[in-house]
Amino acid sequence: MKHWIKSFCSFAFVVLLVSCHSKTEQLSMLIGHEDHYLQTGSCDFFRGRWVQDDSYPSYNSTSCPFIMKEFDCQKNGRPDTDYLKYRWKPRRCKLPRFNGLDFLRRFKGKRILFVGDSLSLNQWKSLTCMLHVSVPQTNYTLERKGALSTFTLQEYRISVALSRNGFLVDLVKEKMGAVLKLDSINNGNAWRGYDMLIFNTWHWWLHTERKQPWDYIQQGDRIHKDMDRLVAFKEGLTTWSNGKDWNSSKSTTCHEETKPLRSSTYPKGSPPAVAVVKSVLKKISTHVTLLDMTTLSQLRKDGHPSIYGFGGKRGNDCSHWCLPGVPDTWNQLLYATLITPRNSKNN
Repeated sequence: MKHWIKSFCSFAFVVLLVSCHSKTEQLSMLIGHEDHYLQTGSCDFFRGRWVQDDSYPSYNSTSCPFIMKEFDCQKNGRPDTDYLKYRWKPRRCKLPRFNGLDFLRRFKGKRILFVGDSLSLNQWKSLTCMLHVSVPQTNYTLERKGALSTFTLQEYRISVALSRNGFLVDLVKEKMGAVLKLDSINNGNAWRGYDMLIFNTWHWWLHTERKQPWDYIQQGDRIHKDMDRLVAFKEGLTTWSNGKDWNSSKSTTCHEETKPLRSSTYPKGSPPAVAVVKSVLKKISTHVTLLDMTTLSQLRKDGHPSIYGFGGKRGNDCSHWCLPGVPDTWNQLLYATLITPRNSKNN
């Protein structure tokens, strides 16, 4: 392969984005669209429905021994297995099945970084499992240094890393307390040098009271004790979008859900933050592609750990996802984005 990813791909889950942009020498397989939505010909990968497919899942905790306990629903005692046997089917085209060996060959020697919260952790773990089971005899390393975790397959000289960062903009400890700085993104210096960046944010912007990680929000020279979360989110995301050099639907009712919604649309529509993301991306000057995972994830109320995740029966995790599970489809869509030829009308 002559070209390499000069810039980044970013991902937004139930409420954020995957943005892909690069300079002139970008891979011919990266997809762009003038209104920032990923489409290939007449096909929109992100409009469709879930269909049963007994050929799934592609791995389990035996074939992928580093699935984290909080995501390993089967090992934690979940009695049903139907939720494992669904695939995403776009309306007008066939979604390419994830091919881990092809992924490794295409991106041999590259450095990939996920940046985001625990939902990024969910997707990162999924991708490392999908790659590992594709080449199970290949040596790998898995290490953590501070907030950075890195999975490396030495034979392919490829690394897939995770940097935990819930807001993308800076959260700084000062004398007054923890300050969320909406117009500062100094932490983005750590993202330099990677060939692909996959971003996720939104989940932590919703937390209040004891779960709120900041004491104050700084907006320019103004300090706020709190402010409208959508306004803050839009300003923080705008700061991120200006960094040219470098989800979550909350539910408390996922317990005992065993089937996805049969519809192709979510009854209550998309979360308000989706509109914020799209409005920011329309103004961004660099090449950005939105991978809109929102609806397809909302339809999978059966895919959460609920009482079969962290905390067991004392908890009810309806934010994260079982592995194997829905995050595997996010990675399948990421893969499809990278291998699908650019539509000539968008060049």
